[in-house]
Amino acid sequence: METTNEVIQVLDKKFAPSIRADKIEAAVQKIANRMNKDLAGKNPLFIIVLNGAFMFASDLLKKINFECELSFVKLSSYVGTQTTNTVRELIGLDRVLVGRTVVIVEDIIDTGITMAHTLPLLKNLEAEEVKIATLLFKPDAFQKDYHIDYVGIKIPNDFIIGYGLDYDGYARNLPEIYTLVE
Repeated sequence: METTNEVIQVLDKKFAPSIRADKIEAAVQKIANRMNKDLAGKNPLFIIVLNGAFMFASDLLKKINFECELSFVKLSSYVGTQTTNTVRELIGLDRVLVGRTVVIVEDIIDTGITMAHTLPLLKNLEAEEVKIATLLFKPDAFQKDYHIDYVGIKIPNDFIIGYGLDYDGYARNLPEIYTLVE
């Protein structure tokens, strides 16, 4: 990655800064504050969707002040900068969900395809209640009809990287979010 006047190059694409670390931090805190009120005493199971949600989940869970458990799943519907409209489950869930409150932690919800695939699976595993938390939401790209309980930041339908989001596996480590410019 080259940095030139804040525009960075990742592989063959250029990206400009779009969401600074302080705005991300404020969004994470806002979600944590709501969860600390809504989920206290429920001992929820947080299901973190890898790879993208790892940074958001790490920062969020440090701010949670109630008893909870964590598990991870790996789902993917992207190749490069485009959605494939097909979800591949790469690593499955290894916890019993019967009667549990489950919180799915996603980095971004755009078309909604990944979550639309995941929700019926969790219902079939008899979760009592399923809530969705996403740091980023693209309302203009959203094609599904389900409720998102916790949204950090609504963004335009642009391709972004950083803070867990990648371009072909690169740039997840950036502490801020960048938008594709070319």
